[in-house]
Amino acid sequence: MSTETPQTGCETCPSHHTTNLTRLGVNMENWDYVVALAGNPNTGKSTVFNSLTGLRQHTGNWPGKTVTRAEGGFLYGGKRYKLVDLPGTYSLLSVSVDEEIARDFLLFGRPDVTVIVVDATRLERNLNLVLQVLEITDRVVVCLNLMDEARRHGLTVDDRRLARDLGVPVVPTAARQGEGIPLLIQTMSEVATGQVVCKPRRIQSEPSALKRAIGHLAEKIETAFPGLPNARWVALRLLEGDARMIEAVRTGELGDLSQSRPPDQSVLTEVTP
Repeated sequence: MSTETPQTGCETCPSHHTTNLTRLGVNMENWDYVVALAGNPNTGKSTVFNSLTGLRQHTGNWPGKTVTRAEGGFLYGGKRYKLVDLPGTYSLLSVSVDEEIARDFLLFGRPDVTVIVVDATRLERNLNLVLQVLEITDRVVVCLNLMDEARRHGLTVDDRRLARDLGVPVVPTAARQGEGIPLLIQTMSEVATGQVVCKPRRIQSEPSALKRAIGHLAEKIETAFPGLPNARWVALRLLEGDARMIEAVRTGELGDLSQSRPPDQSVLTEVTP
């Protein structure tokens, strides 16, 4: 691996239209794409983060929070990717500060791709978070980590079937050994650049009356906040009495999606295709 100081970013890249990242504490000047790394605790997420970024990392706190944020970067295919490690969380229902941070970053920050690290030995437990993230964003890659542990326990996971069922790419990895990391990087790049278009299969099991209420409220939200991603998900959270989301609507925070980004002088880890 070699290092390189980032040059001026591509103004036409999607991340330059990913608004509100500055408010969330992430500077995107000189970067082409932003990647969010999500997952349950104890899935090897930190190991995946270290494998992707090497020693080119820095840490700090999320704005207004005492929760630590880790960031790193790498260069792949001539493009510069910033990786943001979200707090480990079991859901996005905003019960805790960690869940609120992860939820807000995915919804308001609109990363170019979200990598969800799941434990191959406890897949069913991890899928709860995967399905919730898929309600917010289409640009998802599932990192099926700890495959070495799964094999050691005699477990077999059909990653191709899982990808078909979820509608997003699934990449098996054993991050501690570096297994699958090159394919993960390639897949992340393909989703971020639009070479692979995800078609997530979302759960549609609400009663008809609830569906009508969600649709009616979503229309009002889209009118009040044009361009807001996934108004349906926001409507559902409002109907469920999510205090944080209600406050975001009341203050107009949902519409705050056009802030500038100050320069970022971070260095990169170069990954050779």
